Amino acid sequence: MILPLASSSELLPKVIMGVDPGTSVMGYAVIEVRGQKVTVLCYDVIDMQKLGTNHALKLKRIFERMLELIDEYLPDELAIEAPFFGVNVQSMLKLGRAQGMAIAACLSRQIPYVEYAPTKVKQSVTGSGSATKEQVAHMLRQTLTLPPIAEASKFLDATDALGVALCHHYQKGNNVKAGGKSWGKFLADNPTKLASPVAGKKAAVATKKAVAKKNPAA
Repeated sequence: MILPLASSSELLPKVIMGVDPGTSVMGYAVIEVRGQKVTVLCYDVIDMQKLGTNHALKLKRIFERMLELIDEYLPDELAIEAPFFGVNVQSMLKLGRAQGMAIAACLSRQIPYVEYAPTKVKQSVTGSGSATKEQVAHMLRQTLTLPPIAEASKFLDATDALGVALCHHYQKGNNVKAGGKSWGKFLADNPTKLASPVAGKKAAVATKKAVAKKNPAA
């Protein structure tokens, strides 16, 4: 039996950034998907505990660090966990602002985003919507090859973000709904941005993808 060959678009890499919002520690992860192969490029946290109780400084740190990560890894899509409803209204407001900073950073680079409920992420990764952080981390260890991170204490926040990215991959990106302009469209609308090294790199990648789609045998 002859199996159908994967299309060239399926073999092109997609980079997904996952974020687990937090007001003191925010987890993030970046994966590259090529067909069914998933490679973990990084997973770590934005640690804001040393900033004390100054919420404005924390929001600024989130926005700036997210931009650094976006410019380094050039993600195609953002998957972010939606804040869960808690009893403390003030905590919910702060968490929502933190999530908003991460989303705003991606939208400023024309990167679409999708929100996933915590139960959806856990269900996708472990099969149970009530799984613990430890169970999510254990399943990710079984599923993926995880590079080491600097401090073990950061691990669960980082793996939570990795779970969000993997959940988005399992959804095949079908839920992308906001800020849906591609880098190619962005550069077409803003030709002067080609002067930016990051934009130039992304444009080169977009061009390479376009050529591969047009000439799949190349």
